[in-house]
Amino acid sequence: MIQKLTRAPWWLLVMALGIIVFIVWASRDTTYVSVWDAVREGIWTTIWISVTAYALALVLGLLIALLRRSSNIFIYQAVTFYVELVRGIPTLVLVYYLALALIPQIILNIQDLGSSFEHLVVTFNVTGGWSFDLDLGRVGSRMANFETRDFPNANRAIIALAVSYSAFLSEVFRAGLDSISIGQREAARSLGMTRWQVMRFIVLPQAIRVILPPLGNDFIAMLKESSLVSVLGVTDITRRGITRATGQFVFFPVYNIMAITYLVMTLSLSMAVKLLEMYLDRGQDR
Repeated sequence: MIQKLTRAPWWLLVMALGIIVFIVWASRDTTYVSVWDAVREGIWTTIWISVTAYALALVLGLLIALLRRSSNIFIYQAVTFYVELVRGIPTLVLVYYLALALIPQIILNIQDLGSSFEHLVVTFNVTGGWSFDLDLGRVGSRMANFETRDFPNANRAIIALAVSYSAFLSEVFRAGLDSISIGQREAARSLGMTRWQVMRFIVLPQAIRVILPPLGNDFIAMLKESSLVSVLGVTDITRRGITRATGQFVFFPVYNIMAITYLVMTLSLSMAVKLLEMYLDRGQDR
Protein backbone atom coordinates (compact mmCIF):
# COMPACT_ATOMS: atom_id res chain seq x y z
CA MET A 1 0.00 0.00 0.00
CA ILE A 2 2.82 2.39 0.95
CA GLN A 3 4.65 1.53 -2.26
CA LYS A 4 1.55 2.37 -4.32
CA LEU A 5 1.19 5.72 -2.55
CA THR A 6 4.86 6.45 -3.19
CA ARG A 7 4.47 5.78 -6.91
CA ALA A 8 1.30 7.84 -7.21
CA PRO A 9 1.75 10.94 -9.39
CA TRP A 10 1.36 13.44 -6.58
CA TRP A 11 3.24 16.05 -8.57
CA LEU A 12 0.57 15.83 -11.23
CA LEU A 13 -2.24 16.20 -8.73
CA VAL A 14 -0.60 19.23 -7.16
CA MET A 15 0.03 20.79 -10.57
CA ALA A 16 -3.53 20.11 -11.73
CA LEU A 17 -4.90 21.63 -8.53
CA GLY A 18 -2.71 24.69 -9.03
CA ILE A 19 -3.91 25.11 -12.60
CA ILE A 20 -7.55 24.81 -11.54
CA VAL A 21 -7.08 27.40 -8.79
CA PHE A 22 -5.36 29.73 -11.26
CA ILE A 23 -8.14 29.34 -13.84
CA VAL A 24 -10.85 30.05 -11.24
CA TRP A 25 -8.98 33.11 -9.99
CA ALA A 26 -8.09 34.42 -13.47
CA SER A 27 -11.66 34.03 -14.72
CA ARG A 28 -12.70 36.77 -12.28
CA ASP A 29 -10.04 39.21 -13.53
CA THR A 30 -11.06 41.21 -16.60
CA THR A 31 -7.44 41.64 -17.69
CA TYR A 32 -6.83 37.90 -17.71
CA VAL A 33 -10.11 37.29 -19.49
CA SER A 34 -9.23 39.73 -22.28
CA VAL A 35 -5.74 38.25 -22.59
CA TRP A 36 -7.20 34.75 -22.83
CA ASP A 37 -9.60 35.86 -25.55
CA ALA A 38 -6.60 37.03 -27.59
CA VAL A 39 -4.31 34.07 -26.89
CA ARG A 40 -6.84 31.29 -27.42
CA GLU A 41 -7.24 32.28 -31.07
CA GLY A 42 -3.67 31.10 -31.63
CA ILE A 43 -4.23 27.62 -30.17
CA TRP A 44 -5.58 26.21 -33.42
CA THR A 45 -2.63 27.67 -35.35
CA THR A 46 -0.19 26.09 -32.91
CA ILE A 47 -1.89 22.69 -33.16
CA TRP A 48 -2.19 22.86 -36.96
CA ILE A 49 1.47 23.77 -37.45
CA SER A 50 2.65 21.13 -34.97
CA VAL A 51 0.56 18.29 -36.41
CA THR A 52 1.37 19.12 -40.05
CA ALA A 53 5.09 19.56 -39.41
CA TYR A 54 5.23 16.38 -37.34
CA ALA A 55 3.46 14.35 -40.02
CA LEU A 56 6.00 15.53 -42.60
CA ALA A 57 8.85 14.84 -40.17
CA LEU A 58 7.56 11.30 -39.60
CA VAL A 59 7.55 10.50 -43.32
CA LEU A 60 10.94 12.08 -43.91
CA GLY A 61 12.42 10.54 -40.76
CA LEU A 62 11.28 7.03 -41.69
CA LEU A 63 12.66 7.45 -45.20
CA ILE A 64 16.00 8.60 -43.81
CA ALA A 65 16.13 5.69 -41.36
CA LEU A 66 15.50 3.21 -44.18
CA LEU A 67 18.10 4.86 -46.41
CA ARG A 68 20.67 4.65 -43.62
CA ARG A 69 20.30 0.89 -43.79
CA SER A 70 21.26 0.93 -47.45
CA SER A 71 24.29 -1.11 -48.51
CA ASN A 72 25.20 1.68 -50.94
CA ILE A 73 28.03 3.60 -49.27
CA PHE A 74 27.21 6.85 -51.09
CA ILE A 75 23.56 6.81 -50.00
CA TYR A 76 24.54 5.95 -46.43
CA GLN A 77 27.14 8.71 -46.22
CA ALA A 78 24.85 11.32 -47.81
CA VAL A 79 21.96 10.56 -45.45
CA THR A 80 24.26 10.45 -42.41
CA PHE A 81 25.69 13.83 -43.43
CA TYR A 82 22.15 15.24 -43.57
CA VAL A 83 21.28 13.89 -40.11
CA GLU A 84 24.41 15.19 -38.44
CA LEU A 85 24.14 18.55 -40.19
CA VAL A 86 20.53 19.17 -39.18
CA ARG A 87 21.05 17.93 -35.63
CA GLY A 88 23.98 20.29 -35.22
CA ILE A 89 21.98 23.42 -36.07
CA PRO A 90 19.68 25.01 -33.46
CA THR A 91 16.03 24.90 -34.44
CA LEU A 92 15.67 28.68 -34.30
CA VAL A 93 18.64 29.16 -36.64
CA LEU A 94 17.19 26.54 -38.98
CA VAL A 95 13.83 28.34 -39.00
CA TYR A 96 15.53 31.61 -39.90
CA TYR A 97 17.75 30.00 -42.54
CA LEU A 98 15.05 28.05 -44.35
CA ALA A 99 12.31 30.66 -44.09
CA LEU A 100 14.31 33.80 -44.78
CA ALA A 101 17.29 32.60 -46.83
CA LEU A 102 16.94 29.24 -48.58
CA ILE A 103 13.26 29.28 -49.57
CA PRO A 104 13.38 32.87 -50.93
CA GLN A 105 16.49 31.94 -52.93
CA ILE A 106 14.71 28.89 -54.37
CA ILE A 107 11.78 31.10 -55.37
CA LEU A 108 14.18 33.48 -57.14
CA ASN A 109 15.67 30.54 -59.02
CA ILE A 110 12.17 29.43 -60.02
CA GLN A 111 11.48 32.92 -61.35
CA ASP A 112 14.69 32.89 -63.41
CA LEU A 113 13.91 29.43 -64.75
CA GLY A 114 10.38 30.47 -65.68
CA SER A 115 11.64 33.58 -67.46
CA SER A 116 13.97 31.47 -69.60
CA PHE A 117 11.10 29.60 -71.28
CA GLU A 118 8.25 32.06 -70.77
CA HIS A 119 7.74 32.31 -74.55
CA LEU A 120 8.94 28.81 -75.42
CA VAL A 121 6.86 26.53 -77.64
CA VAL A 122 8.15 23.02 -78.30
CA THR A 123 7.02 21.23 -81.45
CA PHE A 124 6.92 17.44 -81.47
CA ASN A 125 6.98 15.62 -84.82
CA VAL A 126 5.30 12.24 -84.58
CA THR A 127 5.52 9.44 -87.10
CA GLY A 128 2.56 9.47 -89.43
CA GLY A 129 3.05 12.99 -90.71
CA TRP A 130 1.44 14.91 -87.87
CA SER A 131 2.85 17.05 -85.08
CA PHE A 132 1.72 18.96 -82.01
CA ASP A 133 2.97 21.97 -80.09
CA LEU A 134 3.64 22.06 -76.36
CA ASP A 135 3.26 25.61 -75.09
CA LEU A 136 5.56 26.01 -72.10
CA GLY A 137 4.89 29.72 -71.98
CA ARG A 138 2.00 29.41 -69.54
CA VAL A 139 4.04 27.37 -67.11
CA GLY A 140 7.00 29.68 -67.54
CA SER A 141 4.82 32.75 -67.01
CA ARG A 142 3.43 31.37 -63.76
CA MET A 143 6.91 30.48 -62.55
CA ALA A 144 8.27 33.91 -63.49
CA ASN A 145 5.42 35.66 -61.66
CA PHE A 146 5.70 33.50 -58.54
CA GLU A 147 6.60 35.87 -55.72
CA THR A 148 8.14 35.25 -52.32
CA ARG A 149 4.97 36.54 -50.66
CA ASP A 150 3.00 33.81 -52.46
CA PHE A 151 4.60 31.26 -50.11
CA PRO A 152 3.25 32.06 -46.61
CA ASN A 153 5.50 32.15 -43.57
CA ALA A 154 3.36 29.49 -41.92
CA ASN A 155 4.28 27.03 -44.68
CA ARG A 156 7.94 27.96 -44.35
CA ALA A 157 7.74 27.37 -40.60
CA ILE A 158 6.18 23.95 -41.15
CA ILE A 159 8.98 22.97 -43.54
CA ALA A 160 11.63 24.20 -41.11
CA LEU A 161 10.19 22.25 -38.18
CA ALA A 162 9.75 19.15 -40.33
CA VAL A 163 13.35 19.28 -41.53
CA SER A 164 14.64 19.87 -38.01
CA TYR A 165 12.73 17.00 -36.41
CA SER A 166 13.17 14.56 -39.30
CA ALA A 167 16.80 14.09 -38.24
CA PHE A 168 15.83 13.29 -34.65
CA LEU A 169 12.92 11.04 -35.64
CA SER A 170 15.19 9.12 -38.02
CA GLU A 171 17.29 8.14 -35.01
CA VAL A 172 14.16 6.96 -33.19
CA PHE A 173 13.15 4.86 -36.19
CA ARG A 174 16.69 3.51 -36.55
CA ALA A 175 16.78 2.45 -32.90
CA GLY A 176 13.41 0.74 -33.29
CA LEU A 177 14.49 -1.11 -36.42
CA ASP A 178 17.75 -2.21 -34.80
CA SER A 179 15.84 -3.58 -31.79
CA ILE A 180 14.48 -6.42 -33.92
CA SER A 181 16.87 -9.36 -33.90
CA ILE A 182 18.63 -10.21 -37.13
CA GLY A 183 17.59 -13.83 -36.64
CA GLN A 184 13.97 -12.98 -37.42
CA ARG A 185 15.00 -11.26 -40.64
CA GLU A 186 17.17 -14.16 -41.72
CA ALA A 187 14.37 -16.62 -40.97
CA ALA A 188 11.94 -14.56 -43.05
CA ARG A 189 14.41 -14.32 -45.93
CA SER A 190 14.94 -18.09 -45.80
CA LEU A 191 11.19 -18.47 -46.35
CA GLY A 192 11.48 -16.57 -49.61
CA MET A 193 10.35 -13.14 -48.45
CA THR A 194 11.88 -10.10 -50.11
CA ARG A 195 13.64 -7.38 -48.12
CA TRP A 196 10.59 -5.12 -48.51
CA GLN A 197 8.27 -7.89 -47.29
CA VAL A 198 10.52 -8.54 -44.30
CA MET A 199 10.50 -4.85 -43.42
CA ARG A 200 6.74 -4.51 -43.92
CA PHE A 201 5.45 -7.69 -42.27
CA ILE A 202 8.15 -8.61 -39.73
CA VAL A 203 10.25 -5.63 -38.67
CA LEU A 204 7.95 -2.58 -38.75
CA PRO A 205 4.99 -4.13 -36.84
CA GLN A 206 7.31 -5.04 -33.96
CA ALA A 207 9.34 -1.83 -34.12
CA ILE A 208 6.18 0.26 -33.78
CA ARG A 209 5.76 -0.92 -30.19
CA VAL A 210 9.27 0.27 -29.38
CA ILE A 211 9.15 3.66 -31.09
CA LEU A 212 5.63 4.88 -30.26
CA PRO A 213 6.46 6.29 -26.78
CA PRO A 214 9.56 8.23 -27.92
CA LEU A 215 7.63 9.46 -30.96
CA GLY A 216 5.00 10.81 -28.60
CA ASN A 217 7.65 12.58 -26.54
CA ASP A 218 9.12 14.12 -29.69
CA PHE A 219 5.69 15.45 -30.65
CA ILE A 220 5.44 17.12 -27.26
CA ALA A 221 8.85 18.67 -27.86
CA MET A 222 7.75 19.91 -31.29
CA LEU A 223 4.58 21.40 -29.81
CA LYS A 224 6.72 23.46 -27.46
CA GLU A 225 9.24 24.44 -30.12
CA SER A 226 6.43 25.49 -32.45
CA SER A 227 6.51 28.72 -30.45
CA LEU A 228 9.64 29.58 -32.47
CA VAL A 229 7.50 30.22 -35.54
CA SER A 230 6.32 33.41 -33.86
CA VAL A 231 9.57 35.04 -35.02
CA LEU A 232 8.18 34.82 -38.56
CA GLY A 233 4.99 36.62 -37.60
CA VAL A 234 2.87 33.46 -37.58
CA THR A 235 -0.08 34.14 -35.28
CA ASP A 236 0.29 31.21 -32.93
CA ILE A 237 -0.12 31.32 -29.15
CA THR A 238 3.22 33.02 -28.60
CA ARG A 239 2.83 35.67 -31.29
CA ARG A 240 -0.66 36.63 -30.15
CA GLY A 241 0.53 36.83 -26.57
CA ILE A 242 3.55 38.98 -27.43
CA THR A 243 1.39 41.29 -29.52
CA ARG A 244 -1.04 41.79 -26.65
CA ALA A 245 1.76 42.23 -24.10
CA THR A 246 3.66 44.86 -26.08
CA GLY A 247 0.51 46.63 -27.20
CA GLN A 248 -1.08 47.06 -23.78
CA PHE A 249 1.94 46.54 -21.46
CA VAL A 250 0.34 43.61 -19.63
CA PHE A 251 3.36 41.31 -19.61
CA PHE A 252 2.68 39.42 -16.38
CA PRO A 253 -0.89 38.31 -17.23
CA VAL A 254 0.06 37.49 -20.83
CA TYR A 255 3.00 35.27 -19.98
CA ASN A 256 1.03 33.59 -17.20
CA ILE A 257 -1.70 32.71 -19.68
CA MET A 258 0.81 31.56 -22.29
CA ALA A 259 2.68 29.36 -19.81
CA ILE A 260 -0.50 27.78 -18.47
CA THR A 261 -1.84 27.16 -21.99
CA TYR A 262 1.31 25.35 -23.10
CA LEU A 263 1.49 23.51 -19.79
CA VAL A 264 -2.05 22.16 -20.08
CA MET A 265 -1.42 21.02 -23.66
CA THR A 266 1.89 19.31 -22.90
CA LEU A 267 0.66 17.68 -19.69
CA SER A 268 -2.36 16.26 -21.50
CA LEU A 269 -0.10 14.80 -24.18
CA SER A 270 2.34 13.49 -21.56
CA MET A 271 -0.45 11.61 -19.83
CA ALA A 272 -1.60 10.19 -23.16
CA VAL A 273 1.94 8.97 -23.86
CA LYS A 274 2.15 7.46 -20.38
CA LEU A 275 -1.13 5.60 -20.89
CA LEU A 276 0.15 4.37 -24.25
CA GLU A 277 3.32 3.04 -22.61
CA MET A 278 1.26 1.22 -19.96
CA TYR A 279 -0.94 -0.29 -22.67
CA LEU A 280 2.06 -1.48 -24.67
CA ASP A 281 3.70 -2.92 -21.55
CA ARG A 282 0.56 -4.93 -20.78
CA GLY A 283 0.55 -6.19 -24.36
CA GLN A 284 4.13 -7.40 -24.04
CA ASP A 285 3.40 -9.14 -20.73
CA ARG A 286 0.71 -11.18 -22.45
